[in-house]
Amino acid sequence: MHKPGISGKIARIFIQSKLTPLIVIASILLGVYAIIVTPREEEPQILVPMIDVFVSYPGASSQEVDERVSKPMSKFLWEISGVEYIYTMSHPGSGMAIIRFKVGEDMEKSLVDVYTKLMSHYDKIPPGVSQPFVKPRSIDDVPILSFTLWSRIYEGYQLRRVALEICDELKKDKDIAEFHITGGQKRQIRIDMDPVQLRAYGMSPHQIAGSLQKANFLVPSGKFPSFNREYIVETGSFLKNADDVGNVVVGTHDGKPVYLRNVAKISDRPEEAANYVFMGFGPASRTPDASQYEAVTISIAKKKGTNATDIAENAFRKI
Repeated sequence: MHKPGISGKIARIFIQSKLTPLIVIASILLGVYAIIVTPREEEPQILVPMIDVFVSYPGASSQEVDERVSKPMSKFLWEISGVEYIYTMSHPGSGMAIIRFKVGEDMEKSLVDVYTKLMSHYDKIPPGVSQPFVKPRSIDDVPILSFTLWSRIYEGYQLRRVALEICDELKKDKDIAEFHITGGQKRQIRIDMDPVQLRAYGMSPHQIAGSLQKANFLVPSGKFPSFNREYIVETGSFLKNADDVGNVVVGTHDGKPVYLRNVAKISDRPEEAANYVFMGFGPASRTPDASQYEAVTISIAKKKGTNATDIAENAFRKI
């Protein structure tokens, strides 16, 4: 008679045991639990350290920034162990370097190595160049969701303000790391000095700038207890609109206060656009419209280890 081996004996034990159904059920439940709690990722969770380095060089042209800052900086950054690629971009008055390390390099060590290398060569940077600003990047900085707001009625300025309101609501989700808004114009309170009025009141732009800085602040002044509660007292306030800016006292003349609106023209309007987003429809669209409309795109990035599917569903539900 053939005797079963080790595998056969183990199979016989499970076949004859009354605990086998319970073990099977427990295994199924553990599998279901693992599916539920395992985060669904948009991107593979690989460790690829990326670091951005920003420097400013006021008054320099793009070519000067490239020759005197970007190229020398990239040369000594190549000395860091584990660096795979270095990309540099030069703009008038500023430069940027993107450092990408090899897969598997430690993020914290890479960040320390870059900062140490920059500081050890800071004496070789030309005068007038600012101290480098180092910002780490990771795979989780890639947006998991982007949606675009457009309208036939509203312009990019109004759409951007709506997008900011939406972002304020979406920020309540603790799993969202950051937002990025592309398109539209930011709000800008513009102050155009009147040279004639400045001379008449004996003032200078530097004096007005100092008055604005002093008026636009909010600091804690103290606190006091009352009826088992603690109240915090703050002094000052922030300037919120053109009227607040115009009512700032910038000096005195003949014993009377001089307001900013007396020496300058103040307007609350959109600033000059840095980028544009347009929404259009193709020939196959149900809306036969060849026009292009201003739009604003909101991109959402999640925190590390969170569920991308849940974040996207919650965002669509709120919108």
